[in-house]
Amino acid sequence: MTLLFRLLGRFPLRTLHRLGALLGWAAWFASPAYRRHLKENLALAYDPAEAKAILPAAIAHAGRGVLELPWVWLRDRAEVTDRVMQVTGWEVVEQARARGEGILFLTPHLGCFDIIAQYLAVRMKLTVLYRPPKLAWLKPLMEEGRGGGDLHLAPADLSGVRLLLRALKRHEAIGMLPDQVPGMGEGVWANFFGRPAFTMTLAARLTETGQASVILTYAERLPRGTGFHMHFLPLQNELDGSLEQRVAALNRAIEALIRRCPGQYMWGYNRYKAPRGAEPPPC
Repeated sequence: MTLLFRLLGRFPLRTLHRLGALLGWAAWFASPAYRRHLKENLALAYDPAEAKAILPAAIAHAGRGVLELPWVWLRDRAEVTDRVMQVTGWEVVEQARARGEGILFLTPHLGCFDIIAQYLAVRMKLTVLYRPPKLAWLKPLMEEGRGGGDLHLAPADLSGVRLLLRALKRHEAIGMLPDQVPGMGEGVWANFFGRPAFTMTLAARLTETGQASVILTYAERLPRGTGFHMHFLPLQNELDGSLEQRVAALNRAIEALIRRCPGQYMWGYNRYKAPRGAEPPPC
């Protein structure tokens, strides 16, 4: 599998996106559980007509997201970031840096989320929260692709949280996937597209320090594998209130971000699962 992964990394991005679309449809037909999750999650966010219209793109982009990983992780960082063809909202980042603030980049499973860290790491020091994959053979490839240079990995444990806090104190940038289901003791139940989802509290807790400017970001795939359009957006509303209120507000902000590019969200991700040992969601 490692050899196949490295071989795929040599393919042009255009080819990988074409093959990825086929892979997405193959997964759709092969897995009843995947079909169920994807349909149910889309139905929470959109009416039936809208969900039906988004569905084909969501299936194809899920496969593209898998097959573009070897290209993003294993190629030279300069070559990868050169395929960012357009950037919108970079002034939001520059304004935060001019204020001398640390930056918390929140990147949901939307578009090519792995390329964002690569793009940022050639412009600033960046520490990203990292959860090892379940597949053992993939771990060294992920660490090779996601780390190096000014891109540092923080494990999803207490030691990693300390790394993130130290980076913010140095007024550096950190990043994480805010819609990833956390482990037991690391989250609370909060609505996500109208249904309770076990949601990480770390992002909300980091905003309580007053040391981080929160920026939402995603990398939109351009047609025919021509590259990516990077988007950076500030939070529309200040975060305040209790921890639970902050978590809920961040979920609403992520929902709004996803609605900007719904066909490229990972709707098949089992967002509403409960980690082992967690109390069920409130009725």
